[in-house]
Amino acid sequence: MKRLCAGLTTKSDKIRALGSAGYPRADIARYLDIRYQHVRNVLVRAEEKDEKQRSNEMDEGPTRQIWTQVGPDGRVVIPAVYRSLLGIEGGGHVLLRFEDGEVRMVGRDTAIARVQAMVAKYVPEGVSLVDELLAERRREVEQEEREERAERKRG
Repeated sequence: MKRLCAGLTTKSDKIRALGSAGYPRADIARYLDIRYQHVRNVLVRAEEKDEKQRSNEMDEGPTRQIWTQVGPDGRVVIPAVYRSLLGIEGGGHVLLRFEDGEVRMVGRDTAIARVQAMVAKYVPEGVSLVDELLAERRREVEQEEREERAERKRG
């Protein structure tokens, strides 16, 4: 808790940071030596504000850019509309790339689709790389078995 609150000056900022980190309201109140009701009010207002922002974003559709906040521990809140577009609503993985002074974020499914498209350019029509890999692996296993049998005969 102490690490999350480092650098935060107001109790409300500390409450929001600890709430975002998943700490229970009662624990936050005890840690900050304040009333539970204060913690509840700050967190409820923050949730209402976030919900209003999400609603506005959904009404307007995804914008090409949006401001978000970086917490003192380096965490970045990805707005709900962007999480939805990236396919990470309930959590998930994203690929981050630093390019031209910008951090670019790509959802896992999109990153995989891009790599598959790059590889597909070099695969002849009607060829299955999976089938070829399996056939190659079977040949390798057969070769290893032949070598083991030959070794046993010699030994």
